[in-house]
Amino acid sequence: MSNTEKADAVEGLAVIGLWGRFPGAENVEEFWRNLRDGVESVSFFSDEELRAAGVDPAHLDSNHVRAKGVLADVELFDAAFFGINPREAEIMDPQHRVFLEGAWAALESAGYNPEKYEGSIGVYAGPNINSYFLFNLFSNLDVLRQYGFFETTIRSRPDLLTTQVSYKLNLRGPSMSIQTACSTSLVAVHVACQGLLNGECDMALAGGISIGLPQTSGYTYQEGGILSPDGHCRAFDATAQGTVFGNGAGIVVLKRLADALADGDTVHAVIKGSAVNNDGSLKVGLTAPGLDGQAAVITEAQLVAGVEPETITYVETHGTGTALGDPIEIAALSRAFRSRTQRNNFCAIGSLKSNVGHLDTAAGVASLIKTVLALSHRQIPPSLHFEQPNPQIDFLNSPFFVNAELRDWEAALHPRRAGVSSFGIGGT
Repeated sequence: MSNTEKADAVEGLAVIGLWGRFPGAENVEEFWRNLRDGVESVSFFSDEELRAAGVDPAHLDSNHVRAKGVLADVELFDAAFFGINPREAEIMDPQHRVFLEGAWAALESAGYNPEKYEGSIGVYAGPNINSYFLFNLFSNLDVLRQYGFFETTIRSRPDLLTTQVSYKLNLRGPSMSIQTACSTSLVAVHVACQGLLNGECDMALAGGISIGLPQTSGYTYQEGGILSPDGHCRAFDATAQGTVFGNGAGIVVLKRLADALADGDTVHAVIKGSAVNNDGSLKVGLTAPGLDGQAAVITEAQLVAGVEPETITYVETHGTGTALGDPIEIAALSRAFRSRTQRNNFCAIGSLKSNVGHLDTAAGVASLIKTVLALSHRQIPPSLHFEQPNPQIDFLNSPFFVNAELRDWEAALHPRRAGVSSFGIGGT
């Protein structure tokens, strides 16, 4: 091996630890089994269940879709383990509680005790809207009088999600809360990578969490919107009409690859490059996807990684299953890949949303964890509910095909390489 090849071999960011909780999966092992076996983990509710959860019976008409990806046991929290008294725990956003437990578990999966680790550890992540405060605390005057408005809100502010972890686990690296809507957690991973490359920390926790309450709820279907009329996400299929929301959380533990190898860490995967941008005003509206922006950010990520498109054999897409979003996403991917290859149908694609729904602020890191597990297990899990391609997408003359069945993933002339896309409402 030449000196150049040796240098290339240790460039990148190592994923050395994984933690996640998802619909139908309390850990990443269960998550992988569900993905591998093609399990859809969206829950469907009866009218009785919805009424018992407080849904107005007047809303339970034919347009109310009785579906959501549910996260089990969000009301449980080991407060004593973190030195948090019952009063504090009562007013904490469940997103903060679950993420704090997840941060500890993520470090444990990487094999590190933060009190004994000599380097600095950063935390980069973001939560969703604090629905617990809106529906359980803000409307409860007794709680506000007992604890005070400041004390009630300080335990649940989105911008304090990461600093609370740093305080409780004694982490001294950068502690940044990221908010870019649906792309939040993958942007957090990007920023964490930059922090590691810039020497701002020696290890980083990166991810996101989304817990919308009440969980037994569903949504009102609106024609032309992003939500599915039947609670199923059929990404890239001819019958696709939208996505379904779900709750979930995920964290990856990152280190510079050279340090991870020197320290004997388990390396699950290597991030070779990442990029982030915004669509600007080159789209029909604030919430609409932008082809130019998506193509540019994918191209930039490939260039930063120093990999040729033909060596990428899987892309975990944003894949919402919307009439506008799916064709634009494939058009953007094709433009980025076509800049350096004319080959067709060599790269598989899939969408996690077909399994667990759209996890919003946690969607990106969940997709990254799925891809890391696929690399580690050398299998590409099936993307669900795909039968006939969307007629607006010309897959036959594109580099891509939808991976609708479990597929062995062996390295050929190049290592197994994948891309992960996450696009936020607002264009980031």
